[in-house]
Amino acid sequence: MNHKPQIKIPATYMRGGTSKGVFFNLVDLPEAAQVPGEARDRLLLRVIGSPDPYGKHTDGMGGATSSTSKTVILAKSDKPDHDVDYLFGQVSIDKPFVDWSGNCGNLTAAVGSFAIASGLVEADRLPENGVAVVRIWQKNIEKTIVAHVPMTDGEVQETGDFELDGVTFPAAEVQVEFMSPVDASEAMFPTGNLVDELEVPGIGTFPATMINAGIPTVFLNAADIGYTGTELQEAINGDPAALERFETIRAYGAIRMGLISDVAEAAARQHTPKVAFVAPPAGYTASSGKAIDAADIDLNVRALSMGKLHHAMMGTAAVAIGTAAAIPGTLVNLAAGGGERGSVTFGHPSGTLKVGAEASGQGGDWTVNKVVMSRSARVLMEGTVRIPGDSF
Repeated sequence: MNHKPQIKIPATYMRGGTSKGVFFNLVDLPEAAQVPGEARDRLLLRVIGSPDPYGKHTDGMGGATSSTSKTVILAKSDKPDHDVDYLFGQVSIDKPFVDWSGNCGNLTAAVGSFAIASGLVEADRLPENGVAVVRIWQKNIEKTIVAHVPMTDGEVQETGDFELDGVTFPAAEVQVEFMSPVDASEAMFPTGNLVDELEVPGIGTFPATMINAGIPTVFLNAADIGYTGTELQEAINGDPAALERFETIRAYGAIRMGLISDVAEAAARQHTPKVAFVAPPAGYTASSGKAIDAADIDLNVRALSMGKLHHAMMGTAAVAIGTAAAIPGTLVNLAAGGGERGSVTFGHPSGTLKVGAEASGQGGDWTVNKVVMSRSARVLMEGTVRIPGDSF
């Protein structure tokens, strides 16, 4: 029996924030995969090594976690005042689908670097030394993001002394600005309320803040669901019953947010919404062994991604946290002590993160101009990725 040989596709494996993913220039993809559809999805699934019933991604580039089963496609932007179009695909580990419903805020930190190295940013916009301002159009959510990428001798500066909890080694700091994460035409709070009573059949009814900023997110109080807010991954991920409860909560939250019309649809939309739980500041020992002092944080937040507790914090969820913290009366704001605040430092399983938000409100209507956080990014490997020629 004859089998088609493997093909080579130019690709770059990058870390962005606390995530890793395979980056492609759109024009380097096979023609059939240069447009949305089954061919593109099958190609990306094979690159990552999904679906994998063993949950290991042994035969692909994925890392068998939501943070490492990611793909990015970039193209030169034809949108005015933007340099690059950024399309993110979250690849399921055990199911044959790619979720295009949201963004990855962590990998956003690597988009500017890849865009510059790939010639997607005009040369006259790049300083020989200093900081390049890369204007990104996030195609999944149709939002503008601005990345501030350090440059040295005409090249991206990747090394540095900026430390990011959840990342082992220091690197150069990349400031990322999520501009107007909620359009004026969109409802930041889809239900119209800062806090709702979310009824989840068979589980209970809980106060919830459901917000659409960065990524649709359902926030709960840790105490209401039996947690302290200082949990590490194993406390949740080692409990199948807990994971099932969170998935059910997520499904009913998605219905209340208007993202789906039936709980059965949630299985095909694993990337959004996110579920997170919050608690007032309390000390704990992070997964690295680092001691987190309650005095150094405003609150604790734990969030689930693709059905598992995240090892740190998704960048897009951090946008939601920063936004909700800036609006008095949300569960996030109340956990942080209430009142008006322009930034918040929260504890997560790997350590802490500070995120700032510019929010203003009038008559109960809130507007967020931008949310800012610092990440880092680094090229891990570049060249070509190989997949069987008959896999897409």
